[in-house]
Parts: sequence; C-alpha cells; structure tokens
Amino acid sequence: MSARSAGVLAFRRTGGQLEVLLVHPGGPFWRNKDRGAWSIPKGEFGAGEDAEVAARREFAEELGTAVTTPLIGLGEIKQRGRKVVEAFAAEADLDADAIVSNEFELEWPPRSGRIGRFPEVDRAAWFGLAEARERINSAQAVLLDRLAEIVGDG
Repeated sequence: MSARSAGVLAFRRTGGQLEVLLVHPGGPFWRNKDRGAWSIPKGEFGAGEDAEVAARREFAEELGTAVTTPLIGLGEIKQRGRKVVEAFAAEADLDADAIVSNEFELEWPPRSGRIGRFPEVDRAAWFGLAEARERINSAQAVLLDRLAEIVGDG
C-alpha cells in the first residue's frame, strides 16, 4: 500500500492577485535545492485518521500556526514513489518569516555516527501562481491549477 499524506495549500489575494504559501524542506539534503523542491505543508497519516484532521495537524507542526478557516478539497495527487497526497486549500494570511517548524533527527554526514537536529521546514514564502509553478514539486503543480479553477486566479 502506498504512503498517504495530507496537506493544506494556503492562499491569499494581494493587490488582486492570488498568492500561495509554499514551504521548503529542511535538512542537509535540501539545503542547495530550490526549483522543484518546494511543497505544500503536508505529512503522512494512518489508515484510521481523517485526512482533513491530518492536514490541519501537519500545517500546525510545519509552520507553528493552526489553520482555523474552512478547508476546500483539492483532491488527490500521486507523487514519485507512489505517495498519494490528499490536498486541501485554506484562505489565510500569515507571516511566512515567522514560521516555527518541528524538527527531526538525522545522522549527518551519512555513516558519521553524528546525529543532527534539523527543522522539517526551513523556510516558507508566498508566491504568485507563475513563480509557484516553477518552485513546487512537479507532481503538486496540478494543485495550483485546481485552486485557480475553484477560487479564480485573480
């Protein structure tokens, strides 16, 4: 069975233009990667857990703030490695520079015996749809199109 994740694509309107909030993964592997490395805040959830509950939890863990507004279903996508992501959208306006992410432990460098702590998300930023399409994981780009269809692209 494929791993399942749930996430929230936050959006806002600035000057009449639609912007989306994307996150950049933390840790040494992602340090020098940009184009195609950004993502919606998301994380795995178990078979008995509700996807919307998981999406809200993961957003709070990765950004340090809760989503309290209603969620709009964006459907599912399949990423490389067969991971299925169930996505939601939420209108929100938060300070991307003020995020506080949870952390994970990783042996780095590999086989060194040294365990480091790294933020799951090292930064977040608001992007217009054109730039977001360049930065987001290619499998998730369809979520931007679905959002634009539902709320209008400004």
